[in-house]
Amino acid sequence: MSDRVLILAAGTILLGLVFGIRIGSRALSGGSGAAPTAGAQAPDVAGVVAQPPYIFLAFLAGATVLEALVPLPVAAAYPVARYVAGAALIAAALAIVFAAGARFHAAGTNIPPSLPTTALVVDGVYAWTRNPFYLGAMLVFGGLAVAAGSLWAVLLLVPFVWVINVGVIAREERYLERRFGDAYRAYKARVRRWL
Repeated sequence: MSDRVLILAAGTILLGLVFGIRIGSRALSGGSGAAPTAGAQAPDVAGVVAQPPYIFLAFLAGATVLEALVPLPVAAAYPVARYVAGAALIAAALAIVFAAGARFHAAGTNIPPSLPTTALVVDGVYAWTRNPFYLGAMLVFGGLAVAAGSLWAVLLLVPFVWVINVGVIAREERYLERRFGDAYRAYKARVRRWL
């Protein structure tokens, strides 16, 4: 197994475990965030196409499988530089994600888009990006792509960001406009979607 496949597979497995533990702990505490059953009243939520961690894992697993089955030639030189650059991107991503999570926790609002948003968070990391969780996911994906030296992962980063933009962020923004009205529109006018 090549180091590219190993890095991508390890990243997929590790992040899958982290997401699974988070979902399991939420379910044990009584807040599963699952979609309503057929015939149930739809909750006041954004209605995203899929939970963002699942989208992330699907694209990362896709890159892993493609790299294993049809490896694309890449410059294999400077592996240490790739590892360091990838680790730096992942470290930056984790700092952003933890800062965003802390702001949501302090505001007492839910993180998963399958649960209602109870407060509009506009300070901290949210003062310079409207989507720090998705920016963090993009940086983790990019960090793994760089560390692995995987052209497949780099190529799949583009459709990953497109799906997040169209299937998640756009729906969340419409929901937040309905929920918070002018306050959200003013926030949206002064803070960029990504950076």
